Amino acid sequence: MKILIIGSKGFIGAHCVSYFSKAHAVWQCDVVSDYVSDNYFIVDATNADYANVFQSQNYDLCINCSGAASVPDSIKNPHRDFTLNVVNVHKQLDAIRQYNPNCKYINFSSAAVYGNPTELPIKEAAETHPISPYGHHKKLAEAVCETFYKAYNISTCSLRIFSAYGPGLQKQLFWDLNKKAAGHTSVSLFGTGDETRDFIYISDLLEAINTVVNTSSFRSDVINVASGKESAIKDVVATFYGLLSKEVSYNFRGEEREGDPSHWQADISKLQQFGFQPKVSIEDGLKHYVAWLNANA
Repeated sequence: MKILIIGSKGFIGAHCVSYFSKAHAVWQCDVVSDYVSDNYFIVDATNADYANVFQSQNYDLCINCSGAASVPDSIKNPHRDFTLNVVNVHKQLDAIRQYNPNCKYINFSSAAVYGNPTELPIKEAAETHPISPYGHHKKLAEAVCETFYKAYNISTCSLRIFSAYGPGLQKQLFWDLNKKAAGHTSVSLFGTGDETRDFIYISDLLEAINTVVNTSSFRSDVINVASGKESAIKDVVATFYGLLSKEVSYNFRGEEREGDPSHWQADISKLQQFGFQPKVSIEDGLKHYVAWLNANA
């Protein structure tokens, strides 16, 4: 199978390249220069054009790992977030429509489309009430995927990814915890610690993507991708700091961050019906992540 991975230099994208290259021919696309990799396309970060990318090969599958992935940044720079998460999805699908209409398309959506759910675990059929520009834009990108499926019969699938983490991740909670602890023995954190998230380790995420590739109907499907387990932030913070080689004290100052939901836990029954089962616990996943941090200190 010929696979194009857009956003191949990002956290999930780079892992996808390594994972799918073991069994398939993989092409990469991103906004940074690469003088080493074969089959690599560079696009303009501010005005991407994907025509040449899809004219050059007939891909069987495109995995879009590109886009912005920061709620705070989407609040500060909503137009940038809209361009990266909505406009570029439309550009990619329109290039597929024109030059490679048989290419299946996976777009990375987010649990942010749900906002603060009324009940847990969250099913894909639950109403979506995003509370940040990022969440709204991810919801719009799903609508773009649905439009291209219904209007042009382009095979699309949107994955609502919850809190992915693992070696190589240089942002979000665990990276921030490590940065705060560097040179300090006491840190202050947002929230109360009672907030919850559904964390999925990168190797489980890759297996989930592969399961979707082999099983989904690609009829503008929407699929939760998570572990299906709810973890309190105070518990994962305690686990993370307990793995560091030094003592770190911390407190939650009770201050909520704009755009952050209170509780998340995914219903992953649809993914499980495809045959997927998460394998890595949050405890083991954090051990792997801390080992990576230590190796790259």
